[in-house]
Amino acid sequence: MQVSIDKNSGYCFGVEFAIKMAEDEMDNGDKLYCLGDIVHNDMEVNRLSEKGLVVIDREQLQQLHDCKVLIRAHGEPPETYKTAIENNIELIDASCPVVLKLQHRVKNAFDKMERENGQIVIYGKKGHAEVIGLTGQTLEKAIVVMEDSDLEKIDYNRPVTLFSQTTKSTKGFYQLSEKIGSRIKSAKGEMTEVDFNANDSICRQVSNREPQLQKFSQENDVILFVSGKKSSNGKALYQVCLTENPRSYFIENESELNTEWFHAEDKVGICGATSTPMWLMEQVKSYVEGLAENSLHA
Repeated sequence: MQVSIDKNSGYCFGVEFAIKMAEDEMDNGDKLYCLGDIVHNDMEVNRLSEKGLVVIDREQLQQLHDCKVLIRAHGEPPETYKTAIENNIELIDASCPVVLKLQHRVKNAFDKMERENGQIVIYGKKGHAEVIGLTGQTLEKAIVVMEDSDLEKIDYNRPVTLFSQTTKSTKGFYQLSEKIGSRIKSAKGEMTEVDFNANDSICRQVSNREPQLQKFSQENDVILFVSGKKSSNGKALYQVCLTENPRSYFIENESELNTEWFHAEDKVGICGATSTPMWLMEQVKSYVEGLAENSLHA
C-alpha cells in the first residue's frame, strides 16, 4: 500500500498566521483569550487549549477587562473593536489580510448603496464568523444568501451589489450571480451596470484547491479527507473529492478509520481543508501505514 499526503492541503496563510500569533503570545507567558474557535478543527483547538488559549464568545467578551484577546483570521465587526476600547482590552489582531480588504470593500459599497437606495448581498453562511464581520460593515443591513430560498429576501427593483464569503465555492458564486441577474431582468425588463454589480471576492488560495483536489482524487484509489466537522470549507472540498472518487471518506481523525475501506494494493491519498493542520494528516498517514503492515484483504 502506498500512502501520500496532498502537498497543497493544510492551513491557508490566514489560519497559519493566526495560530503563529497565538503561540507567540502564549510563549511570552501572557494569558490569552480567543474570540471563538481559532480554527474549525477540534483537534487543533484542544492542542492550543492545553497550551493556555481560552476560547470565549461575544457575551463573555463584554465581561472582560484589562486583558489580551486574539481576533482570529475570520475578522470581526466594528462592535468588537468598540468593546475592546471601552473595556481596555488589548486586541491581538490576526484577521486575514484578504478578509480585511473585503471588509473595506463591503463598507465602501454599503455607503454607496445607501446613497442609491440599493442593497448589499453576501453569498455565505449566516452566522459564520467571517460573515458576521462582513455584515457588521453594513449596520447589519446586508442580505445573506446561500440557498435559492434566500433569494426571496432581495428586492429586484433596487440596485444590488453582490460579494462572497472568501471561502465559498467559485462555481456556487457564479451560479448565484446568474440567478440574481436573471431575476433583475425579469423585474425590470433589462439590466444595466447600475442595477447589478457582482464582486467575486473568493480567496484564490482556497478556490484553487478545487482543481488540485480533483487531480489528487483521480490519482488515488482511496481518499481520506481529514477535517473538522464544523468546517464549511471542509464540507465543500470533501464533495470535490467524492465527485471524482467514490471511495472518498470524511474523517476527523484516525479513530474514525475503517479497515474495510482498504485493500493491500491501494494507493491512499490523504488531504484536508484550509483548517486542517499538517500534523493531523501526518498522524492519519502513520496510522494507515500501521494498518498496512497488518493483514488487509487483497
